[in-house]
Amino acid sequence: MSFSGELAPAPTATVVPTGRRAFARALPRAIVLTAIAAIVLAGGIAVTAGLTGDEPSLKGIGGIVMGLLIGFIGVTSLIATWSARHSSVSVDHTGLWVSNGKAQSVIPWQGLAAVGLYWSDVGKGRGRVKVYSVELCPNSAIQRDDPVLWPLVRDEEPLRPGLPRLRYRLPVPASSRDHVVAAIRQQVPQLWFGESEREARYMGVPDRKGHRQRTGGSAN
Repeated sequence: MSFSGELAPAPTATVVPTGRRAFARALPRAIVLTAIAAIVLAGGIAVTAGLTGDEPSLKGIGGIVMGLLIGFIGVTSLIATWSARHSSVSVDHTGLWVSNGKAQSVIPWQGLAAVGLYWSDVGKGRGRVKVYSVELCPNSAIQRDDPVLWPLVRDEEPLRPGLPRLRYRLPVPASSRDHVVAAIRQQVPQLWFGESEREARYMGVPDRKGHRQRTGGSAN
């Protein structure tokens, strides 16, 4: 259950910006990917055009394709995080409000049976970090195509009998985890089921294909 529109969080709501932190993390990665793409692309062009001192070779086409692909990934990642830089999470007596920077919806507490935190280690060695998500399990069917909330919907085995398979999985930055958890536990301590470690890459991805099929439109 969710609703959106002109309603807004209470003035006393706990507001945690999430988009700026995500953009700050994505920017260095996008710059690195763009630089690598430029190098690979330039190398591919040089080989194809014979600018390396050797005869022109079609082998350079692979470098061109790879460079374009890496560049595409870097640019699309940067665009996605830039467009969501004003996203935030707000918690009040009504529920948990999710804003994507353009619109917002709320997941009401009365529509939930359990709320908790999942976390997982990703990466290796010095690059190892933890990722976190707030898990919101409904007590009834949800609107899996809400314009703001649908990217959070996951279809998994219920936490316990009686709960539906669909749930909301809200990624939260590590720096925001304590603030979000404290606000939720203050509002609905009876719904809190605690923290659980999950396997790496448990986060999953939005059901973009299914969303397009159900709505007959864009997944954006």
